[in-house]
Amino acid sequence: MFVSGLLYSGYIAVFINPFTWSFYTASVLVGIAAAVLWTAQGNVLTINSTDSTIGRNSGIFWSLMQFSLFFGNLYIYCAWHGHVHITDKDRRTVFISLTVISLVGCFLFFLIRKPDPESSSRSEVTESLLQTDSNEASLLSSSHSSLCSQALDAFIKACKMFVTKEMLLLSTSIGYTGLELTFYSGVYGTCIGAMTSFGTDAKSLIGISGICIGIGEILGGGVFGMLNKNHRFGRNPVVLLGLITHFIAFFLIFLNIASDAPIAPEQGTDLEAFITPSVGVALLCSFLLGLGDSCFNTQLLSIIGFVFHDNSAPAFAVFKFIQSIMAALAFFYSNYLLLHWQLLILIIVGFLGTISFFAAEWKAESIRRDSDYGSI
Repeated sequence: MFVSGLLYSGYIAVFINPFTWSFYTASVLVGIAAAVLWTAQGNVLTINSTDSTIGRNSGIFWSLMQFSLFFGNLYIYCAWHGHVHITDKDRRTVFISLTVISLVGCFLFFLIRKPDPESSSRSEVTESLLQTDSNEASLLSSSHSSLCSQALDAFIKACKMFVTKEMLLLSTSIGYTGLELTFYSGVYGTCIGAMTSFGTDAKSLIGISGICIGIGEILGGGVFGMLNKNHRFGRNPVVLLGLITHFIAFFLIFLNIASDAPIAPEQGTDLEAFITPSVGVALLCSFLLGLGDSCFNTQLLSIIGFVFHDNSAPAFAVFKFIQSIMAALAFFYSNYLLLHWQLLILIIVGFLGTISFFAAEWKAESIRRDSDYGSI
């Protein structure tokens, strides 16, 4: 995680004095770092949680992570509000600050507590990848071919896990989080900024939209993480709430934002949708998008950590793989499809993902009941 964090810091530092070659190189490296970091974070979250605390810890983790959306966009809005052009000095100030904060976060990884020996022994992947037991000495002295065989073995485990019934059921839900990640982080802000009906401050609304998304993410992660302490209701109601929240947001966006906004030129679009464009409705939709996203992601982290507790590292690797592929696909079609077609794709995949998540949760609950009976 420390090395991946350093690559993230390097990616941020590139913007202090950007060059074309450094930007593309850093982009490739941060993509690799993201895959490693998310897999490692998911593994650490799982091995430091029990079946009863994985939901709570997932919610807390998600809330803390999404604070960046709130404070980052708030700072940008306050610092750059009213600026027609962003000077080099303004840009350097922001990215130097972010680089320093990122480096501090990297060193904080060393303060993460080590799991109990009993928890460590439950995870075969943790033993093979993190090497917290007596195998560490032998692995340090092993040859390069041995390290390659371990990497190949981990890859094969991830491939086998991808085709398990549980992961196949969750794959549609995971794919949906990738699609809507692209929508709320890239497409929707662009749509708001392209609406000339919002006046000269339309571009600055992008930052406020990010703040509203962050508030929704933080609120959802905190509240639904705490609700996971009550296993009587399970994860399904939270996911259903997320789907309903997103459907309401999609409907309001359909009524409020012009259909050509995602592909509008730099000058924006003068078209209107079915109602007079409202800034309040647009920002409400931002909040709902963040709230619904937190519903899906906290419950996915929770169920993956529960079902694949003994193989959490490859499970989270598959999770990030599916999510990233779908996010890239959404970025591709977002440059060509009108807004209503993009919303239709989200509605269909979101509905199918919710149904498949229900099936996976019912299967997880049957596993929980069997383990409870076995302990009596």
